[in-house]
Amino acid sequence: MTPGTQSQPFSSRQQVTLAVVPRLVALLLRMIGVTLRFTYVVEPGVVPPTVATPGIYCFWHRCALPSLLYFRGKLRCSILVSQSFDGELIARTIEQFGFDAVRGSSSREGAAGLLGLKKSIDAGFIAVFTADGPRGPRYKTKVGPVKLAQMTQMPVGILYLLPERAWVANSWDGFLIPKPFSRVAVSWAHKIPAPALDAGAEELEVARLEVENGLERARRMAEEHFAAK
Repeated sequence: MTPGTQSQPFSSRQQVTLAVVPRLVALLLRMIGVTLRFTYVVEPGVVPPTVATPGIYCFWHRCALPSLLYFRGKLRCSILVSQSFDGELIARTIEQFGFDAVRGSSSREGAAGLLGLKKSIDAGFIAVFTADGPRGPRYKTKVGPVKLAQMTQMPVGILYLLPERAWVANSWDGFLIPKPFSRVAVSWAHKIPAPALDAGAEELEVARLEVENGLERARRMAEEHFAAK
């Protein structure tokens, strides 16, 4: 785990919640996860990764839960989470699945978070981004993945995960909770090349838009896969 510091200590109630809730949530997710059936949908020439090699991957925030269940046991993932109480809940939950939680913030401590992810990549982990998280707007990519790609000179992998049957939360992202025994389309688009080390703001914006467009192509492929059934 990449350590992080809290701006203030958690209350006694929060500490109890942190000790109990992640374990219960992880248990429920495992019960759902073993019933899911994953199927690949890929752009021509794309080969989904099957081994834990370092890299950077992005998906939309609403896919976080199906992505967690998909990556479990397949790839060693490192995920940026905030240093808030909610972020700590998420961190402790994903750690139940053997993933690495990097504490940081896309708004206040973005540089520290990216450095933490770079260290995770150097250690052999895959850095995973919810590209439009944590607060949206939906389907609008933040620049973080592109900056990390520039720092590491690694391309950005693009995927979208869509359960055929899911509960959809009434949230800004339409968060997806797969229903047991659902099929899940894992849609992969082509990777986006890393910007040059000396790339300026305009080049970074071009790369950001390429990531955003790739994610939308992956989303459409997944939706069309089930619409055609």
